[in-house]
Amino acid sequence: MLSRTNGAKMSHPETVSAGFRPATEQGRLMKHQSTRAVYEHWNKKRGSRPAPARAEVDPTEIRHALSDTFTLAEDFTGQLRFRLAGTRVCALCGREIKGELFAALWNEDSRATIEELLAILTDEATGAVAGVAARTEQGDKADLELLLLPLAHVGHTRIRAIGVLAPLVPPYWLGARPVSELTLGALRHIEADIGLVPRMVRAASGSRVRHGFVVYSGGRTTPSGERSG
Repeated sequence: MLSRTNGAKMSHPETVSAGFRPATEQGRLMKHQSTRAVYEHWNKKRGSRPAPARAEVDPTEIRHALSDTFTLAEDFTGQLRFRLAGTRVCALCGREIKGELFAALWNEDSRATIEELLAILTDEATGAVAGVAARTEQGDKADLELLLLPLAHVGHTRIRAIGVLAPLVPPYWLGARPVSELTLGALRHIEADIGLVPRMVRAASGSRVRHGFVVYSGGRTTPSGERSG
């Protein structure tokens, strides 16, 4: 779970750096090549804005990551469902998942956090990258990386996010045994003018709280290395 400021237990604060990290460094912190490729494309397309529009995302520029990529669209009840999902994402689930609720893939312990994360994604244009543990009904396990990035609302489009769900090492059972549940692991936020914020951290001087989660203020790094904002 993410750290909260209501007295919840914190752990390993000594490993946390609250400093701003430039976009290039944020990308390097991501483990999977598909995650890095989609993040770098999204970051390039958004420029100085919180997020790019869906029409600005060029599939040809992230073609090697498309099998691990998905988009989420808001339904008429405000919930996010898969609009599109790459072949490897569907293979993990053992089926075509277009139209399914994103939150339904997660186990009970993770679902409340995922739903709050999705609310922050759509309401505040704040993305996230996270570790994920996948498990099949037969007990097979795999470590995945999740990326969630906001897309700007333009006109009547209901597509709200682009993301990646990719196994760090493709498991031998991929495509033969579907994942029965996902468990959320370590999580970091990605915001328009804020670097990655590690989970399980205490609120510090210069930080602010959104929806109970700690977000550190920062600015973009200029080519000269000076911080702006």
